[in-house]
Amino acid sequence: MQRITPFLWFDNNAEEAANFYVSVFKNAKLLNVARYGDAGPGPKGTVMTAEFELDGQKFVALNGGPRFKFTEAISFVVNCETQEEVDYYWERLSEGGEKSRCGWLKDKFGLWWQVVPTILNKLITHKDQQKSQRVMEAMLQMDKIDIEPLQRAYEGD
Repeated sequence: MQRITPFLWFDNNAEEAANFYVSVFKNAKLLNVARYGDAGPGPKGTVMTAEFELDGQKFVALNGGPRFKFTEAISFVVNCETQEEVDYYWERLSEGGEKSRCGWLKDKFGLWWQVVPTILNKLITHKDQQKSQRVMEAMLQMDKIDIEPLQRAYEGD
């Protein structure tokens, strides 16, 4: 059993969100849907929670009502090995949502994601401060992160 599971509060579209996330990630599945019974607090038969898994990470989506909303204070990072992966997740997760700066996006359910190439951390934490600073400056100019300009900045081109 996973020790820590992100528990996501949705208004009334937890199952729709879970199905969307499962459709985006290749190694994903819907695990369980629990429905409200006679005790409520939601209408009997409606979805209470949807449990799903993305790349081995379990999540639970709750239909909790309109009281709470997602903010940028919590986001999920999608680490990508290639530009093709970055492009795929950037486009799919932002469908119906909002693209932001430096690899951040808000999906159509209001949840924030960071789509990041794994090489970025290696480049911005390099021991050569000038190289890492050039990479950081290049990244700060981007919406979707592009690997090639980061590598050129690293090399000083």
